Amino acid sequence: MGCGDFHCSRNALIALNTLYILVSIILISVAATAKYAAVVTSTSVIGGIIACGVFLLIVALIGLVGAVKHHQVLLFFYMVILVLLFLIEMFVSIACLVYSESKREDVITYGWEHQASNITKNEVQIQYNCCSLNGTNSPSDPSCSEVERCKNLTESECATKYPCLEQLDDLMHKALRSVGGVGLFFSFTELVGVWLAIRYRNQKDPRANPSAFL
Repeated sequence: MGCGDFHCSRNALIALNTLYILVSIILISVAATAKYAAVVTSTSVIGGIIACGVFLLIVALIGLVGAVKHHQVLLFFYMVILVLLFLIEMFVSIACLVYSESKREDVITYGWEHQASNITKNEVQIQYNCCSLNGTNSPSDPSCSEVERCKNLTESECATKYPCLEQLDDLMHKALRSVGGVGLFFSFTELVGVWLAIRYRNQKDPRANPSAFL
């Protein structure tokens, strides 16, 4: 019994879609590490990776059902959706990897000034032991009194010496690099899924009535 037979194709497709479920969880989890409120999550590329992860999870479940039942219609839609997902995930992943430092800083600054609440800013300051964003203590920023490094410094001194921009940029850079790398690598496995689905869909189930095969 060779690896090109019905049962081998079925088991390979089931295993691959199980892998997709794990990959989708990884994509969602890694992207969620960049969640520090609107400061970082305002980037559409990270949101795109999370969306791809959720979409991949749904597609993998469809693929599993189609593989187990040898369902012709489900396998067809599985193939079409997987091709579209491959293209979207590849382009979004590349966008994550080529995000420049200046673009990251612009996004972080916009999120800090226009989207992040004072509660979020305060959480970031405490978490990363920093004060304000870029060296100037804005009146709209929360107090740095709870920041450990600022205990013996004035607000302006602490903001100048320990701004949050560097830490947030590093966080965002690592998040983009992680989700981009993982997304790009696993996007090409989706082509394997399409190939397996095509082969499996065109094979006859030896247990089924031959006349029932479409």
